[in-house]
Amino acid sequence: MSDPLNSHYFKKGAEVEVSSNDNGFRGAWYAGTVIKSKNSNNKRLILVEYKTLMADESGTKPLRETLDVVQLRPLPPREKRDMDFKFSEEVDAYYNDGWWEGVITGVNPGNRYSVFFRATREQLEFSRSELRLHREWVYGKWVPPLEEQEEEVSITKELKLCNKDKLAKGSLVEVCSDEDGFQGAWFAATITEQLPTGNFLVKYKSLRNDEDTEFLTEVVDINHIRPKPSDEVVDRFHLLEEVDALYNDGWWVGVISKVLGRKRYEVYFRGTNEEIVFKQSDLRRHLDWISGKWVSSSSLVCTSMHR
Repeated sequence: MSDPLNSHYFKKGAEVEVSSNDNGFRGAWYAGTVIKSKNSNNKRLILVEYKTLMADESGTKPLRETLDVVQLRPLPPREKRDMDFKFSEEVDAYYNDGWWEGVITGVNPGNRYSVFFRATREQLEFSRSELRLHREWVYGKWVPPLEEQEEEVSITKELKLCNKDKLAKGSLVEVCSDEDGFQGAWFAATITEQLPTGNFLVKYKSLRNDEDTEFLTEVVDINHIRPKPSDEVVDRFHLLEEVDALYNDGWWVGVISKVLGRKRYEVYFRGTNEEIVFKQSDLRRHLDWISGKWVSSSSLVCTSMHR
């Protein structure tokens, strides 16, 4: 690819969304406009003026901020018509002047939906107009692309059975944590029991109890568990590619910010604003488990049905 930074998306006047690293705002995306850009210390810096965040208490002066290009993305595509959301579907909800990632946990009367936010463990209700399908900007592509949504492909009975098989007793899974300092990380575990409530009792493979006498067991709900991704050999990773990095016994989502020699990479983590160097063996291609499918930058696949 001739332009790994996708420079044409971030020219002066371009409308963008910006991820925040400030406490209490991590994981949110805010609308802005590119004022100018420059290169500094091998990084591309972008001056952005926010559309909804203000620099003064009177709310008359829009906030401006200089950011690394990895904190920006173009405006996501929007559906051309109103759409109904389904239980367990990943969405962005407009809240406190920004878009926050959540999952539908309730379809309510009057075109209203309950949305659960993993990062804050809150559940709030929104109207349909305050929601949009959750998409990831992955190496210059929107996932899922707009065309996929317009096909209105529903979750079939076969797919539901596929998910059930992948979350049965003895299945290898990954569990997302909400604890401070571990939010956003996925940890390997085994399902030891499926409870009558629909929750799962899991035993972690790397996390131990407070006494350090055995591996930790925990009850988790469907919103915090997913099948274990299939092992995949990747020849090399590319600049700005989304990856999972194995760190502190869990997998954390990051972005390749620099390609180093000898199969080593610098990875930027939006949630903590850190950059850490990893060996290629400690990285994997980032995939999202959305509505029973593994979502990658190239396509939507249900790996559980074919592997």
